[in-house]
Amino acid sequence: MSEQAVLQTECLLEMKNITKAFPGVKALDNVNLRVRQCEIHALVGENGAGKSTLMNILSGVYPYGSYDGDIIFEGKTCAYTNIKQSEKAGIVIIHQELALSPYLSIAENIFLGDEWAKFNIINWDKTRDNALIYMRKLGLDENPNMPVNKLGVGKQQLVEIAKALAKDAKILILDEPTAALNEKDSEHLLQILRELRDLHNISSVLITHKLNEVAAVADTITILRDGKTIETLQVERDAAGKASISEDRIIKGMVGREITDRFPGRNNPIGDVVFEVKDWTVYNPDNPDQKKLDNVNLTVRAGEVVGLAGLVGAGRTELATSIFGKYYGDNISGKTLINGKEVNLNSIPKAIESGLAYVTEDRKEFGLVMMASIKENTTLAKLKKIAKGNIIDEHEEIVAAEEYRKKLNTKTPSILQLAGNLSGGNQQKVVLAKWLFSDPAVLILDEPTRGIDVGAKHEIYMIINNLAAQGIACVLISSEMPEIIGMSDRIYVMSEGRITGELPGRTATQEEIMRHILSN
Repeated sequence: MSEQAVLQTECLLEMKNITKAFPGVKALDNVNLRVRQCEIHALVGENGAGKSTLMNILSGVYPYGSYDGDIIFEGKTCAYTNIKQSEKAGIVIIHQELALSPYLSIAENIFLGDEWAKFNIINWDKTRDNALIYMRKLGLDENPNMPVNKLGVGKQQLVEIAKALAKDAKILILDEPTAALNEKDSEHLLQILRELRDLHNISSVLITHKLNEVAAVADTITILRDGKTIETLQVERDAAGKASISEDRIIKGMVGREITDRFPGRNNPIGDVVFEVKDWTVYNPDNPDQKKLDNVNLTVRAGEVVGLAGLVGAGRTELATSIFGKYYGDNISGKTLINGKEVNLNSIPKAIESGLAYVTEDRKEFGLVMMASIKENTTLAKLKKIAKGNIIDEHEEIVAAEEYRKKLNTKTPSILQLAGNLSGGNQQKVVLAKWLFSDPAVLILDEPTRGIDVGAKHEIYMIINNLAAQGIACVLISSEMPEIIGMSDRIYVMSEGRITGELPGRTATQEEIMRHILSN
């Protein structure tokens, strides 16, 4: 047996009978987690299952005494009261929202809080030299003096991991590390986790909703549901590296039932052209000589879901935001037509009034007012529907919010709940409610299932199908090719700001889409 195989039989971390309650809610109920040395351990579950709460207990965000149960790390019972204590022990957490200082250099960020200093004077040569040691381990070959805001998101994620390695991490906790990464950067990050395991004996706890990533790298999978440990699965791999545990098997554990059709079918009739974009050209507002969109043409029919496929940077979000009230872009030319009539979309209010709605890819930043209630968010896009003069009819607002809560099956104790207190999937339902309240003819959905679990995704897909059945013309932007293929009636492929192909929906293949992406 190899040295690594021997190590992998040894327990590094055990969380025993962890129970955590918030006012009125038991977030964790006797949860157990056991992580071995030299393994990648996937922690999966629906939004609200308790994954982040469990990791916040482990890292000391929720201090000892605020929960019941035991944490045993390297054979010792631990009582962390803050993050510094857990990091000193070798437990380092990397959150989905990166904790980097954008204007500081890579080297400064790696040692932020743990500076190479003597008598309060930083030794910059040691800072840079030691930063390079950790950067090389991760294949990060940039200048350590470069500000991190000059890096792409994928490389910023590697800087976070370098920070963790500089703290002598023995176990690395990654919360949705690939949520904002493209496919290439995601695969590179997963390979880094394999190398940390195989070459440096560092274990990882991977929290992700992307089950293909779980299947690709996990040695062990623990499933949480409703704050309880449902099961722990050991993953075997064949000679080609294929996992013995299927995605469908993981889904069954997560949601408590089999989802037989990940992408539910639609049978509604497709009508006449509702939305048309002609010769749409947009220049970069930060570089007036650069075209971001070049002569784009597309149509969407009533009851049709049209997918926009492409790599990150292809121009899909720029297309959506330049159409929606010309929020993005300079020197915009071309025409937009709704129901055969040219419409003026020179501002967001005019776009909404014309029947256009846009579900942004960043619901927290642009989709919702997080400190406002579900009720207030639901009616925000078209307040005049519930106003008499300049005064909002609160009774009408409550009726409307309740109607959409029931229609979309938003899980909340009350429509007075703050949007920021909801799970990701339920936040997305409130975003959809807001735009459905505006009575759109055309609905653009930009990454509508990003960062939400498989059960909530299925609910979002059902909502999209119901909207199509009502005759709404839907445009779906997604970086997940199976989602684009499974949900679209037609697919436009974009590359470098141009449409490079048009394909039928469910008969398209990922290989065909990639050929059109690379044909530009």
